[in-house]
Amino acid sequence: MSHLQNLLLDTLLGTKHVDSAALIKLQERSLCVASPGFSVMPSDVRTLVNGFAKNPLKTRREGLYFKEKDYKCVRADDYSLYAKNENTGVIVVKTHLYLLVATYSEGMYPSVCVEATEKLGDYLRRKGN
Repeated sequence: MSHLQNLLLDTLLGTKHVDSAALIKLQERSLCVASPGFSVMPSDVRTLVNGFAKNPLKTRREGLYFKEKDYKCVRADDYSLYAKNENTGVIVVKTHLYLLVATYSEGMYPSVCVEATEKLGDYLRRKGN
């Protein structure tokens, strides 16, 4: 298991408020690592990368289509996208090299998922990733 995958498992899934997580390489637009059982299709990678490439206000207005669900965008800026669909959601944090993706499901606290994902994103930025 790679260092990056350990980071995902320990810092995100370890909170018990992140259902699944992945790191996407921005430059290659490809999946780098993911938590067990979490597959991110190339179309989902494009959706997330384009969410940052477009004007964040446009992404906020239009929402996201991720993992075959429509999500209402509740935050969109140059470094973070937060979107929800009923009791589930997706948090995406942009670093220099990666998009850090975390999902939460019903019964989990979205605020804990956001906090853990943002903290890992800050850590990766400080490390130059």
